[in-house]
Amino acid sequence: MQLADLRIFTEPQQGATYGTLLAMATRAEALGFGAFFRSDHYLAMGGSDGLPGPTDAWITLAGLARETSTIRLGTLVSPVTFRSPGLLAISVAQVDEMSGGRVELGIGAGWYEAEHHAYALDFPSTAGRFDMLTDQLAIIDGLWKTPIGETFSYEGPVHSVVESPGLPKPAQARLPIVMGGAGRNKTPRLAARYASEFNLPFVPVETFGRQRERVRTACDDIARTDPMTFSVALVVCAGSDEAEVGRRAAAIGREPAELRLNGAAGTPAEVADTIRRYHDAGADRVYLQVLDLHDLEHLDLIAGEVAPLLA
Repeated sequence: MQLADLRIFTEPQQGATYGTLLAMATRAEALGFGAFFRSDHYLAMGGSDGLPGPTDAWITLAGLARETSTIRLGTLVSPVTFRSPGLLAISVAQVDEMSGGRVELGIGAGWYEAEHHAYALDFPSTAGRFDMLTDQLAIIDGLWKTPIGETFSYEGPVHSVVESPGLPKPAQARLPIVMGGAGRNKTPRLAARYASEFNLPFVPVETFGRQRERVRTACDDIARTDPMTFSVALVVCAGSDEAEVGRRAAAIGREPAELRLNGAAGTPAEVADTIRRYHDAGADRVYLQVLDLHDLEHLDLIAGEVAPLLA
């Protein structure tokens, strides 16, 4: 696994300005990481006050698209409850053009009910949100694939479009869609049809392996020919020694032992061993969730001491 297969994943709703995200994205690009992704949330979690307040995911990525040049950019993941499918398709295509074709769309059904109430967003039932996800995938895919000069129509249980010109188109011929989730049947089938990448965050290796096989089976069932990329997301907490591991764990309100159990934590050798286990189980790439967005030296350590152990 190369450094380009490692991606930086951030949670700015916990407290970050655009400038903070820009500093981390440009450092990640300079070091050679494959991508810079952010969550798409409007409310902090786990006791954080979230100051100075949330930044919108796609507005942020639009800014980063103009202030970076090589690193790929995307969301893990944009909830279908935040934006209509037409608005999302237009925004993502525009940011892709602004970036020169470096954008990826992570999309999901959404789960965080409190942020919907906090910002006047509707929060349907689980079944309702899954219907929204099904419609949005069909519509976004259809809008982007419709040839210029033709129109696209779709009627779904939640969202419908009538004779849409499907404009603008992304800069990429096929803009990657990233999906995830632990569902045994519907989720793998949707991913097999629409996704370029299937991601599972914060799960044990065995859970990742089982869901990977379900998705592979779903791909085989529809005779999919293009390969599916599989990935995981792990909280990272690396340190050159135990004192540095402890300092970084304390900065994000976690314990080193818990992070070693549930994330990629410890010395560079320990972090590399954890990543290697997921790679051996079939993960093509790994999203390293960096929770302290002011600790740019953390990225330096991962690029300089962890990545060489994976090459």
